[in-house]
Amino acid sequence: MSDYYSKRLSSNKLKRCYDLAPPRVKQYLRAEVDYVIEHIQQSDVVIELGCGYGRVLRDILPYSSVSIGIDTSYESLRFAGEYIGGSSRCHLFQSDASHLPVHDKSVDKVVCIQNGISAFKVDALRLIEECVRITRKGGSCLFSSYSDEFWTHRLDWFKLQSEEGLVGEIDWSLTSDGVIHCKDGFRATTFRHEDFEMLCTQLCLQATICEVDSSSVFCIISV
Repeated sequence: MSDYYSKRLSSNKLKRCYDLAPPRVKQYLRAEVDYVIEHIQQSDVVIELGCGYGRVLRDILPYSSVSIGIDTSYESLRFAGEYIGGSSRCHLFQSDASHLPVHDKSVDKVVCIQNGISAFKVDALRLIEECVRITRKGGSCLFSSYSDEFWTHRLDWFKLQSEEGLVGEIDWSLTSDGVIHCKDGFRATTFRHEDFEMLCTQLCLQATICEVDSSSVFCIISV
């Protein structure tokens, strides 16, 4: 199901998922973006992985020098170009996040939030290595996943998406402990604090791991 978002849930359908989000979920989404903005300087070149229709990219663009969006879905990227509006400081590319078309040490901040490290369905170690490869010394890579405290809100949001036919019907017999199963084969997982710790230890990387808004677990890797 690695192409779920590019084939089934892209462009205006992806935007609809966020438009129907309940208030507590919208608070979580805003808190993630605000936390990222706190770590961006005006001179930074920032790349967002899994930019989708441009929801996050549009918000961080004013706080950076150059913003780059990467996504596997051409339809989402085309929609993003319209959603963000024309800007010479924003660039969009279609690519797999584990094989980025970016030179070594060429960006200051890598942003991979809203559980992208799980949703991309690529090897997490490979993804982190690739992010570190493209990040300049003194820069950082920001990853996030869901907090356990947010489970019921996340499940409610996913249920709304399922009821609208945006994602598959939830298989309640298998859905538990942070993992949502759909009857069409889609499986939405998470990375916990200890998972981020293990990944960083394996790669000998320094990281700060914290919880934001009782909804996100952030892992910030310093390069």
